[in-house]
Amino acid sequence: MSVIGDLSAAQVWPQAVLHLDMDAFYVNVHLLDQAEDRGVPLVVGGRPHERGVVSSASYEARQLGIHSAMPTSTAVRLCPTLKIVPANWPRIRECSRQVMDILHAYGPLEQMSVDEAYVDVSEQVDVAALARTVQEAVLQQTRLPASVGLATSKLVAKVASDHEKPQGCTIVLPGAEAAFLAPLPARVIWGIGPRTAEKLAQMGIMTCGQLAAAELASLYHQFGRQAEDLQRRARGIDNRPVVAEAGLPKSISQEWTFNQDVNDAALLRAQVQRMAEKVATAVQRHGLVAHTVRVKFRWADFTTFTRQKTVEVGFDDAETITRLALAIWEEHWPAGKRMRLIGVAATGLAAAQGRQLGFDFGSR
Repeated sequence: MSVIGDLSAAQVWPQAVLHLDMDAFYVNVHLLDQAEDRGVPLVVGGRPHERGVVSSASYEARQLGIHSAMPTSTAVRLCPTLKIVPANWPRIRECSRQVMDILHAYGPLEQMSVDEAYVDVSEQVDVAALARTVQEAVLQQTRLPASVGLATSKLVAKVASDHEKPQGCTIVLPGAEAAFLAPLPARVIWGIGPRTAEKLAQMGIMTCGQLAAAELASLYHQFGRQAEDLQRRARGIDNRPVVAEAGLPKSISQEWTFNQDVNDAALLRAQVQRMAEKVATAVQRHGLVAHTVRVKFRWADFTTFTRQKTVEVGFDDAETITRLALAIWEEHWPAGKRMRLIGVAATGLAAAQGRQLGFDFGSR
């Protein structure tokens, strides 16, 4: 366990946020039932010859340069003996529910994904000791390892949970946020992606400390109104609360990457219909209606774009979503052009007041 700051001094926590991030979650869920695979280079992901990608890599595989989002074909080149297994989604969801049920006992919980969540532990008595307690409770009750970070903000807590993976436990005491972040790359800050990091590097700014100390006028020249916010975050200032209720999703979508590029109209039409039906089922399950259908296109050369249609009256039925999606696809797919990926999404979501029976779009 690492403690950043002076633990002997009296600490007043204006807010105490714990961030828990499961370690190699998909891999470790697999190892619960397949202990014989422990200690070998292993990834959870798709098959190399089907354009599969790595969803999760064991730490033995990571030592060989393999990481998530890497094509499994590349991973196999790095490690010819690599073991590849598919994701066991029912087991993953079951384990995720167990973890979240444990976390719920410590305070309001904001779940970010199946393996990551924030907990507001401000009402707990000894928050500095709580981080290890939560980590051990998850390990003992689920047999799954996790890393935790504790800080006064979501931003710093998330960086802290990643600080000493795997099974890290990092506590950043009030007042120590800027010192903790200072030597770290600016990329660890929420909202700083590759393009922003590149612009900062062109200014000679590589670390959070350099960003925090930069001349505001120079930052304004490069980033405009974002300048002050970037500098605040580099100092560990983040006032976002833990939101226990996530609210309505912004979109519900399905995507499909073909094993081989496809230009068969009947096959593509059938895939659009299947995805539209799945999207409709999910919209209904959430008790929502949509106002927009969006279709994502990706050609064989990786050119990617989206097109959409919007209607005034909300809908949740498969027939409407399918008709809109097919209309978009037919309008923007040049006959015979090879597709690598296609996706269907319902957006403009709102709580359902009553089911829309569908529209007659004619033969447009």
